[in-house]
Amino acid sequence: MLGEPASGILPAWPVQRIFAPLLGSTSAALHETWLTDLPVQAGRSEGIGWRRADGVLYGTIELNEADFPGASGCSSLQAASAEAYRRIFRLLDEQGMPHLWRVWNYLANINLETGGLERYRQFNIGRQDAFLECHRGATGNVPAACAIGLIGGSLNIAFMAGATPAVPVENPRQVSAYNYPADYGPRSPTFSRAVLVHPEGQETLFVSGTASIVGHQTVHPGDVAGQTRESMANIGAVVGEAARLCRSPAFALGELSYRVYVRHARDFHKVRDTLKPLIGDAEVVYLQADICRHDLLLEIEAFASHALEN
Repeated sequence: MLGEPASGILPAWPVQRIFAPLLGSTSAALHETWLTDLPVQAGRSEGIGWRRADGVLYGTIELNEADFPGASGCSSLQAASAEAYRRIFRLLDEQGMPHLWRVWNYLANINLETGGLERYRQFNIGRQDAFLECHRGATGNVPAACAIGLIGGSLNIAFMAGATPAVPVENPRQVSAYNYPADYGPRSPTFSRAVLVHPEGQETLFVSGTASIVGHQTVHPGDVAGQTRESMANIGAVVGEAARLCRSPAFALGELSYRVYVRHARDFHKVRDTLKPLIGDAEVVYLQADICRHDLLLEIEAFASHALEN
């Protein structure tokens, strides 16, 4: 969910509250809700609020970094990130939903350097530590994800998991994130460029946060229109790869639902005008937020679902 309910009363189901300015919207808040007509179970486990239906589980967790002082060589963010993912994996094992499909990570001051290391890189260390400790691989079949910077607040993670494995989708234009060279930190980011997952009777494509990166390098620095076009070229390449792997008819750019994170509010109109001819009348939400590299001006994520005939 984006923003906060106008009434201030949260619904009973797990809610990820993101406090970031909505750009180009007359609404004070926007709500994204996943619905099912199947029976639902709910619970709380180690600070995770969760709900599950047949074969699918969605949950949220917030941790205050101040509660994790860390140790020598380990920052509070690194410790909190590792603990959040350990708790997520314990829950998934307990619930018989071992496959992590999609993760939304939000953290404060993502580009700030503390203790000689950027906070996004600290987060990557903690996340990968948990993957390895909990016997999940850190390459190959890893979830789709985003990691976005907010002005402040707790480490805030939402996730979707299932009883069946996701089908990872990579981008032929990019080095897989989990194979990035050490230039980008002591540990590579642990996510796939996209995944295909199969809730009951459906096929869903989750496209991870996607930016203006070719190979492993940022391109079009300082050019927000160029970065917008390059980001969409990457999403187009991922959608093309997904077409080879999907069970349903191929997904199209115009049917995806997009969330666009724009670093500088002043760039909103230029980003929107650049995107319009590329995606037509597709659903788009714009937010002001920081991106995982200081030279990236925007990041785009997307998803769509198809019904399966059988």
